[in-house]
Amino acid sequence: MDTTTPARLSVRHLTKSFGQMVANQDISLDILAGELHCLLGENGAGKSTLSSCLYGLYQPDEGEIRIDGAPVDLNSPGDAIRAGIGMVHQHFVLVPTFTVLENIAVGTGSGLSLDRRSALRRIAVICEEYDIPLAPDRLAGDLSVGEQQWVEIVKALYTGARLLILDEPTAVLTPDESRKLFAVIRRLIDDGISVMLISHKMTEVMQSDRVSVLRKGRLVATVKTAEVTRDKLTAMMIGGQPPSAARAQRDTVGSGQVLSVRDLTLSRDGRPALGEVSFDLAAGEILGIAGVSGNGQDDIFECLAGLTTPDSGSIAIEGKALLHASPAEMAGRGVGYVPSDRFRDGLVSDLTIAENLTLGQQWSSRWRKGPLLDRTALDTNAETAIADYAIAAPGPSARCGKLSGGNAQKVILAREFAKARRILLCNQPTRGLDVGAVGFVHRELQRKRDEGCAILLASEELDDLFQLADRIMVMFRGRVMATLDTQAATYEQVGHLMAGQEKQAAAA
Repeated sequence: MDTTTPARLSVRHLTKSFGQMVANQDISLDILAGELHCLLGENGAGKSTLSSCLYGLYQPDEGEIRIDGAPVDLNSPGDAIRAGIGMVHQHFVLVPTFTVLENIAVGTGSGLSLDRRSALRRIAVICEEYDIPLAPDRLAGDLSVGEQQWVEIVKALYTGARLLILDEPTAVLTPDESRKLFAVIRRLIDDGISVMLISHKMTEVMQSDRVSVLRKGRLVATVKTAEVTRDKLTAMMIGGQPPSAARAQRDTVGSGQVLSVRDLTLSRDGRPALGEVSFDLAAGEILGIAGVSGNGQDDIFECLAGLTTPDSGSIAIEGKALLHASPAEMAGRGVGYVPSDRFRDGLVSDLTIAENLTLGQQWSSRWRKGPLLDRTALDTNAETAIADYAIAAPGPSARCGKLSGGNAQKVILAREFAKARRILLCNQPTRGLDVGAVGFVHRELQRKRDEGCAILLASEELDDLFQLADRIMVMFRGRVMATLDTQAATYEQVGHLMAGQEKQAAAA
């Protein structure tokens, strides 16, 4: 970390508002050359707005941004790239039908005059220097999630980035891929490149040199990571200590089989998505599903929720065959479903909290007054949910598209937990949530389990599964690699299985 030269990035008194909402207020911070600097904050704290201002996606209302001591005007991502700023978004922006080479070179101004041989040499030098395995001629759409991450990083380095912004970079990586990513980050730091890391994972945050904590759009403090504890950072982030969500040790798991799945198979676009998946789930049990995104988790949940009809196999709830059941039939059987993408599949952004809480149930007599919706009943229900789930919103009429990720998730949980009398299908419930919201979700899942609900929980965060699940079923390419007792399993064992490595898992 170089403290003798001007800061790689200097932000002074940056303010950004959207209408009446102030997303960033009077923020000033420095990121030094060769520093790993973490940006930490709850959902809605202003991290995404700040990083968008630094990458030219938004323009601040007030304030100044300097790179290596020189003021810059960042009116577009092109301006940011020319200033030496690169960004790897949480949701990758690659073109699936382009090759790795084309994705890396696009936007560099080469156009039709791209010198392919020169570009290949340059990419090869970057990959060799940072030990990044990439095949330039492969199509981006054929790459694994981890390989797509490497393309995004090499793309930023190809454009000459001296400051690299990484937004939740390990959200969809295996433990081994995450360790390799941080090894690459350390090499970047050694070469004087600055990295701004946005992460909710405290194991990653604690690897940084310094942490800037945001709360409600303001900078709380910038501290040296070595001089603070995880608990101290958490308290700074949320303004107090969150209630404990420690794993409850239980002598017995729930009894009475509720869900039985046998030999479930499914193909999508001519490719196998699920291959003979079988498992059972008991009342009062949490069965976790571990796997890198795209290895069959979404397909299992959609089959069980009645959204997709499997090619073959059987699904039974308390002995009743329901392979071809509709979503309404599954809901009628007491099944609640929390989808992995809250805004795409779980909510209608333009509808209010009150309306979203009754999605799929709007024809029920409970919510109607004659042929019309009973607005009083909807609002009363929403007020109760807002209070019970601590949803930060002005009231029942707030549009869900205006909520932060954590509060949007709470709306879905309130609706689906109410439906889930027998089974709760919970797919990635903590994805992108801060530590406070994660703790809330954990406690609600434990409460639902203790009420006797059978819970199927998929999470790319192994901490979720090891803390909550009684058993962990590991998926790879649509197949069940193994089902492990959580108390006996290790992170290394699960990580190897997630990567399809059975021998290494057995050794671990």
